[in-house]
Amino acid sequence: MGERTGRPAARRRGRPAPEPPEDGPAAHDAEPDHESVARTIVLRRLAAAAQSRGQLEDALARRDVPPDVVRRVLDRFTEVGLVDDQEYARMFVRSRHAERGLSRRALAVELRRKGIDDETAAFALQDVDDDDEELAARGLVRRRLRTTAGLETAVRVRRIYGALGRKGYPAGLVARLVREELAAEGTDEVDAGPPADLDD
Repeated sequence: MGERTGRPAARRRGRPAPEPPEDGPAAHDAEPDHESVARTIVLRRLAAAAQSRGQLEDALARRDVPPDVVRRVLDRFTEVGLVDDQEYARMFVRSRHAERGLSRRALAVELRRKGIDDETAAFALQDVDDDDEELAARGLVRRRLRTTAGLETAVRVRRIYGALGRKGYPAGLVARLVREELAAEGTDEVDAGPPADLDD
């Protein structure tokens, strides 16, 4: 029987994959385009909600975007006005003060957590003055008094201090407002100083 002819032995056994070319488009691995990835991430996050530069930096770092790319992309977004920490901080202060009644002290803490520097935060916090803060605190005291009607006065006072303390209001302001609002509803005078234990 004659020797079988046909495909070379190397092909029959399975030729190894060819080596990549040394030049041309196929010579390079398909590396991800970090800048495109970064832009996409930033645009998606901004479409969902306003973000500070610090928040965006954290998001990009979690996706392993190189720091130089993060800086370059966010500089560009800042340049065109899509990232603006000053405007973000002012919007944050206005909304959180109006919706949650947070004091300036509590707002400053939250801004810092979101990567806003102290100078930018101080500028934004100018939108809330002493009168605004007292008005918000008084509204909180009144709501707490309504929701605790029927409880002992000492318990009501304790809960008010706990609620307003968590929102950053100073004890002196809370004491005055509690006295005034209890008097307005005709409740007997009680010690309105801060209780030793503020747990609800």
